Amino acid sequence: MNFTRQLNDLQEKINRALDFRLPAPATRPRRLHEAIRHSVSAGGKRVRPILVLSASQLFPSGNNAMSAAVSIECIHTYSLIHDDLPAMDNSDLRRGQPSCHKAFDEATAILAGDALLAMAFEILSVDYSDQPDLIAPLVRILANAAGSERLVGGQMEDLLAEGSTPNTDTLKYVHENKTGALLVACVEMGLCLGGKRGNEEVLILGRRLGMSLGLAFQAMDDLLDATRTTEELGKDAESDAAQGKATSVAFCGIEETRIKAKEYTQEALSFAREIGGENEFLLELIAYLLNRKK
Repeated sequence: MNFTRQLNDLQEKINRALDFRLPAPATRPRRLHEAIRHSVSAGGKRVRPILVLSASQLFPSGNNAMSAAVSIECIHTYSLIHDDLPAMDNSDLRRGQPSCHKAFDEATAILAGDALLAMAFEILSVDYSDQPDLIAPLVRILANAAGSERLVGGQMEDLLAEGSTPNTDTLKYVHENKTGALLVACVEMGLCLGGKRGNEEVLILGRRLGMSLGLAFQAMDDLLDATRTTEELGKDAESDAAQGKATSVAFCGIEETRIKAKEYTQEALSFAREIGGENEFLLELIAYLLNRKK
């Protein structure tokens, strides 16, 4: 199976798993569950759950990685819903559709994000209940990545930096935590479910891979925001510049950001090769993300 077909197949499987795990839209309170499904079902590349699945297959073990992948997507979507709020990035569009607070209202969007955050950990605790030795590390990895010094901390620093002159320390902190932390968690969780769980050397390489990929991904996001239209991206274009965000483009310009994206991608590829295992799909995924258009 070629890469594009594999990618599409994984996206479809993830979408079906999300549809199965989310409460039905008619579940009381109906408005809340409609809002959750509006945001989760809007699509997206499903990069994070795909990364969990591909990391788990480096050293196949037979463990169910889909539940971990779904939990990661719940966290990611919660973060997008909250990022789009008027008090945060104030974005009207997400994944080509009205953002949650525009399609419903601000209070409903806040609660939808809260519910997805809780749902992620419920999925892990329920779906791995027959493997208690997996629950603790999976919950720890995800909770750490989503916490006040990582994902949430990165968003806080991002907000504090608005309108100020960007500096390398702030840019590094925001990108490593707001974006990088969750991608590191994807690789860690995948490896935790794979056949080399507990191998510290592989885990260290996996963390480095995830961070390099996260930095490459964010550099590409900054580039796309500066060079693509709203219609092409499916979200508000040039919003970072309008809000005075600390971005790579604001700090070092378009060409230097493009160079950095390539360098981080090469780092990620190098770490993936060093990890070894059945890494063909993962290598293609990393290269693919450098050339994405949205």
